[in-house]
Amino acid sequence: MKLSQFKFKLSEEQIAKYPAKNRDESRLMVVDRKTGNIRHCIFKEIIDFFDEHDLFIFNDTRVFPALLYGNKEKTGAKIEVFLLRELNEEHRLWDVLVDPARKIRIGNKLYFGEDDSMVAEVIDNTTSRGRTLRFLFDGPHDEFKEALYKLGEPPLPRYINRPSEPEDFERYQTIFARNEGAVVAPAAGLHFSRELLKRMEIKGIDYTFLTLHSGLGNFREIDVEDLTKHKMDSEQMLVTPEVVATVDHAKTENRRVCAVGTSVMRAIESVVSTDGHMKPYDGWTNKFIFPPYDFTVATSLISNFHMPYSTLLMMVSAFGGYELVFDAYDVALKEGYRFGAYGDAMLIL
Repeated sequence: MKLSQFKFKLSEEQIAKYPAKNRDESRLMVVDRKTGNIRHCIFKEIIDFFDEHDLFIFNDTRVFPALLYGNKEKTGAKIEVFLLRELNEEHRLWDVLVDPARKIRIGNKLYFGEDDSMVAEVIDNTTSRGRTLRFLFDGPHDEFKEALYKLGEPPLPRYINRPSEPEDFERYQTIFARNEGAVVAPAAGLHFSRELLKRMEIKGIDYTFLTLHSGLGNFREIDVEDLTKHKMDSEQMLVTPEVVATVDHAKTENRRVCAVGTSVMRAIESVVSTDGHMKPYDGWTNKFIFPPYDFTVATSLISNFHMPYSTLLMMVSAFGGYELVFDAYDVALKEGYRFGAYGDAMLIL
């Protein structure tokens, strides 16, 4: 497959700037791979397509407030700092992106907060835009983290194209988020409300959780036409023995297994062995899935509607079939579905 095959015209108006008022009341397009049939539903109707002991796999990663705005010493220039990950707890070292990058050099100090209460020093230039910052903070690590996160904002995807607002702290987070480490929310999971999970339990639908900390690599532009030459950024993940046992049991019982989001699908396919079984894993994955690809564990996938040229669209196309998914996207565009992390959802059966 070529990069140019994942182009489609998406207007700014169809990118969701805000989430649906209620999590489980966004629109849901249901696509049947066997028949090619497309149905239009409300998200909370998703349980109508599953039976007792079918299994949903969720990503319980937690997004941290990774977006900071600081000022450069002497000039006072405003600098956007995007926290990627903590490199060293003891020395308060963080891997970050800065914008504008050309203004920041090794040795520069940055000040954060209205009273400049947090100070950081640039100690390394790791890539063209990446930097390593050392935060200068006296006190225990948990106090430092709390102070740092108070200064941060939810890292909404750039395509949402608006400043974050107080409600984003709660809405750009799944209700089951618990393992902190992501800078990108697992968007398919954002549609699940407590009421919907309760209704799943009443119906006897099972669910389990793995962790994959989604990073900015999801949004990095692909700069090669030949997709086999694209390298994905690595992301940290955890699949416990309990998750593996739960999935194995569902497969043995011939139950349906639904991957809730592309991050879950990526994690599953990163740990599946040649015999089709998952293995416990605590580490990193840089797996890139695009058509054609043989999936071995999940029988269905929930995903939002993604941006043109994105690796997320490529994975959905691999699972649903390139032609069928692009037919569905055509329908979504004509029917006014909302795209992006705060947009509507698709269930591929």
